This record gives sequence, structure tokens and C-alpha cells, in this order.
Amino acid sequence: MTRAPANLMAVRSLLLAHLDLDPTTSRPQDLEPAEVGIVGDASHRGGYHCGSDRVVPGDYSVVESTRDSSGLTLDASGLDVGGFSVKSGGSTHDLRSFSVWCVRQCTAGTADTRDLREIIYSPDGKTVKRWDRLGKRSTGDSSHLWHTHFSFFRDSTKAGRDQTPLFRRYLTEIGLITPPAPEDDMSEKAENEIHQVYLGTFYGGSSMGRVVDPDGAGPAAASNSIVAKLDYLMARLDGVVAGVTTLQGKDWTDEPAIIAGVLAGLSPQRLGEALATAGLTPAAIAAAVPQDMARKVVDELTARLSS
Repeated sequence: MTRAPANLMAVRSLLLAHLDLDPTTSRPQDLEPAEVGIVGDASHRGGYHCGSDRVVPGDYSVVESTRDSSGLTLDASGLDVGGFSVKSGGSTHDLRSFSVWCVRQCTAGTADTRDLREIIYSPDGKTVKRWDRLGKRSTGDSSHLWHTHFSFFRDSTKAGRDQTPLFRRYLTEIGLITPPAPEDDMSEKAENEIHQVYLGTFYGGSSMGRVVDPDGAGPAAASNSIVAKLDYLMARLDGVVAGVTTLQGKDWTDEPAIIAGVLAGLSPQRLGEALATAGLTPAAIAAAVPQDMARKVVDELTARLSS
């Protein structure tokens, strides 16, 4: 007997979950379970609503594409969606706008429509149109004035390929499904490369899974996250900023001692790396101190970086 495949049942469940009941109020909406069908009734012969036990000689749902002939099983490979009307995102969405949207995705060739053979629909409730990937037909019978038919290539049904992405994307676009939070797009390879730069800058060698304690207590077990590495870099830069702040509040009578105090403990390599990472230059730092000290600070920083 012709059966409803799991992947199309998943599409059916998705549509009913959001178009049969309002997910925020659980109040009934227009789409009813009986209006979302996969298997044709007992008298149905031929077409995508039938499996191998009900196809007919020369059945267009089998013979017009090798994707269908190679994928023929007892599974039906069609889905009907009946009328509905929902309000979401300040607009009203119904079967007609849904059908037009789906056809537009097929015409654009989006990846989640590649298994769709055809959509038979009405854009206005008056005329029936058909989008056919194979270009065989352009219309359908009048029953499609009040329901939309989707045919999926039988090989995709046989393979059990997930067909929910297109419909989930529609429900998301009209605001019935909240889009998932963006994931961290930093690949493991990219993070490892950044980690190696970090090691070279602050360790000169491998220390996977460890960070330097910015308070000077030495290496400590810690997260290998980028945030931890940036925190350490910022701690270094905070030291430079603190030094500049100290300069601003000092008595300028002992300039060499002040400069030496600010730069104490900063090696040329670490100073240069910290400044370059933060986009700072000796001149920029000098701008934060009184004008009569600027040249001395610039000269000293330049000397340190070139040594």
C-alpha cells in the first residue's frame, strides 16, 4: 500500500504546528490537519500522491525524469496544502502568498528547493498555474484554486532527505518561527592560528590550554578561548595607559625618572607588539602628555622599539 514517507510527514507536522494553532496563544488558526495531505485516497491512481502500487502506465510522475524512475518505491512523493490565513509581523499571510513565495524560491534556484519537481497553485484564486522544473506543463485542474500541490522528485523521498528547510524558512520570514541565534563562526583552525600568534607574542613557545596570569603569578590553567587571550593583551595595554596617566599627574622636574618609571618592565618586543595590536604609535601616546614632554617620550619609545 502507498505510504506517507517520514520526510514529508515532517513537513506536514511543521506546517500544522504553526498554521493550525497559533504558537503564542494556542488558539485555532485556519489550516486543518485534513487539509495537509500526502497519500491519495483509495480511488487515486497515478501521480506523486501514489506509490509504486498505484502508478499507471506512462505515469508522468515516473517516466519524465530518471530522478523519479530511479526513486520509485511504495512512498508517495506529493504534498497538498489547503487554505489558511494568519496575521504575523504586521501583515496577513495566506495560501496564495505562501504559494507565490515558494515559486519565487524555486525560480531563484535556492538550495532548499532542489528536490521540488513542481508546484501547482493559484496566485489569485481565479487562475491555476504550475511551476514545473522540467518545463512540461504550465497549469493544472481547478481543484488547485483552493489548495497548492508540491511534487518532490522520488529519489529525494527514497533517500529520506529533509524537506523542512524551505518551509521553515518561510515560517521564519513571516515571523512565526524565531530565527536561531547566530553561532560562533570562528572555525577551530582559525582559533588555533590565533592561538599560535598569541603564543609567539607572549610565550615564544607552545602552551596550549594555558594563559599567562596578568598579575605576574605565572602560567595558570585557563580556557583556551580567544577572549582569554585578548584579555591578557588588554592587560598589557592597560599598563601602558596607566603609565601615561601617571605621567599626567607627575611633577615634571624629574623627567628622566618619570619616563623610566613608565617604561620599566616593558621589553622592546612586548611593547612593540602591544602597541601595534592596539593601533597605537609613540606619537599618539605622546599626545596624551604635556607638550613640553612629548618629544622626550617619543624619543624614548622610538629608541626602545628600535633596540
